[in-house]
Amino acid sequence: MSQTHAPRAQAADARRPEPEIPVAFEGLHGWFAPGSSRRGVLLCGTYGFEQLCAYRAWRGLARSIAAAGCATLRLDYPGQGDSRDASPGEDAIAASVRAIRQGIAFLRAEGGADEIVLVGLRLGATLAALAAREGGVERLALLAPFATGKAYLREMTMQARLLDVLPDRTPIAQPPGSLLVGSFHLGPDALAALARLDPAAEPAAESAAAPARVLLLGARTDALAGHYRSLGGAVEAGPFPDLTQLVSDPLFATAPEATFAAVRDFACAGALPRSMPARAPRAPCRIAGAGWTEETARFGPGLVGTLCGPPDAHPAGPAVLFVNSGRNVRSGQGRQTTRLARRLAADGVASLRFDARGIGDSADRPDGGLPVYAADAIDDVRAALDHLASRQAGPVVVLGTCSGGYLAFRALCAEARLAAAVLVNPYCFALKPGTDVEAMIRDAFRGTVSYAERARQGRFWRRILGGEIRLGTVVRALWRDGRAMAARGAARLARALPGRGSVVGEIARLRRRGARIRLVYSAGDMGMPALRTHLGAHTGRAAARLARRLGYPVTVLEGVDHSFSLPADQDRLFAILTQVLRDAADTTERARIPARRSARGPADARQRAEAQGAVPAGAVSARI
Repeated sequence: MSQTHAPRAQAADARRPEPEIPVAFEGLHGWFAPGSSRRGVLLCGTYGFEQLCAYRAWRGLARSIAAAGCATLRLDYPGQGDSRDASPGEDAIAASVRAIRQGIAFLRAEGGADEIVLVGLRLGATLAALAAREGGVERLALLAPFATGKAYLREMTMQARLLDVLPDRTPIAQPPGSLLVGSFHLGPDALAALARLDPAAEPAAESAAAPARVLLLGARTDALAGHYRSLGGAVEAGPFPDLTQLVSDPLFATAPEATFAAVRDFACAGALPRSMPARAPRAPCRIAGAGWTEETARFGPGLVGTLCGPPDAHPAGPAVLFVNSGRNVRSGQGRQTTRLARRLAADGVASLRFDARGIGDSADRPDGGLPVYAADAIDDVRAALDHLASRQAGPVVVLGTCSGGYLAFRALCAEARLAAAVLVNPYCFALKPGTDVEAMIRDAFRGTVSYAERARQGRFWRRILGGEIRLGTVVRALWRDGRAMAARGAARLARALPGRGSVVGEIARLRRRGARIRLVYSAGDMGMPALRTHLGAHTGRAAARLARRLGYPVTVLEGVDHSFSLPADQDRLFAILTQVLRDAADTTERARIPARRSARGPADARQRAEAQGAVPAGAVSARI
């Protein structure tokens, strides 16, 4: 979609009411849809990496239940997504169960629900079962629940060995006393609470009644089924055959349509109509914490974003625009984007994190295609900049990781309102028209060793002869590897003779405009070949030339994983981003001050700008 036609598409989208609205209560962030029946359904998602994978499908389930007439609420647990962190001294599990009970109260008060249904997924199912023991729940749907917290910990410990690795596939050293799973942290208190978690053994409240109807889907649910039958509940049990496709890959996760249809029917069957439909709350979705305030809103062509800033944000200060990495919702891998935004706000910097179309809570893409590396995602960035500009007039720095780094670079090239970009482990800088993006992504994450290199290994041929690997697959992969080598050679030639369409030519135009690029890589990351292909060496004598070309030297960090999962690595990224923001603010200030005064130096210029109110004092502090 071109920029010319964007307003027309936005107007058309605005005429279609959204079934859900963002809500905030008790420090929790959620999505609510009022219903026409007397029944309310609370969706209790799973935790961390698994919820990151299931997010879009979980949203679809909530919408299908709302379309059937039930008021629905899905929420982020404390310390997850866009909710506030758990209260000091409260472990994450107790806080999550408390949040479910608060969600039930919200459905009764705002949704007018007389009957409550809890639908839980994985660990969320275990937590829902625990919350239901306090009573007030008529129906309970548990999807692939963990019988105990120990069972969850065993599975997550195995997943961590596969998910949390360095670029050379070496496992990341786990933080002492904690568990890192797909960049999400479970601290000592959470681990201790999970080790004790056993819904079937927890004492029920004296006045509590067991849910009258229970749906159990998944393997190894016999013990829970027996437990609920012993309490007098009517239990339906069945398989969950498509669970793996839902919770194992955030980029290519697929919704289990048949299973979710059965869940919707169970949740909504027999719901009685209300005499008058409930109305959606009209208050803005706002949450505040120590040094930050946030508001989640819709804007542009069906986009959803969360604007974060200090309570007294200065409109002329610098700001950050976060773009999605892959199909990760705007809170980010390991919830890093939410934490980084709130940390920036405490230092006086506003930011906007948003979901492009086809990701998280934003509208579907018109073509229904993969949103990653999509050319028209630039239109989403423009709409996000418009939304940010309604609150902030200072320089904007865009930050993206991996595929988000690609989008951030393309946005910097296309949008003059962006002052700089921080690109973290970008896989590429340009795509040839007609590129099969899905095949490219699957090949990239196949591993760092190409089939040509594997062909030199005897075990590789034994696997072919044994039928473990199909020869046709190898031939196709070798053809792709060959084309990739040819493309790298062509790019090297283009770099030597930079033309208008080359990456080097684009960067030269950016530098003439005054924009700068900060490239940050984990040592050995799979995106580094693209750096060498398009921009040349980043070490030795070439390093200084490359730094002049970009505006910053290339930063390569040893011992850091692709997602910057560990807190110490996130601190390093925060320091880099803060420096870029400081430089952008200083450049803007110098441009505002008459040339005859600017000769006194950047430090004096900043003091004069602060005195004139052009930028807030300490807008980007040195607390890094």
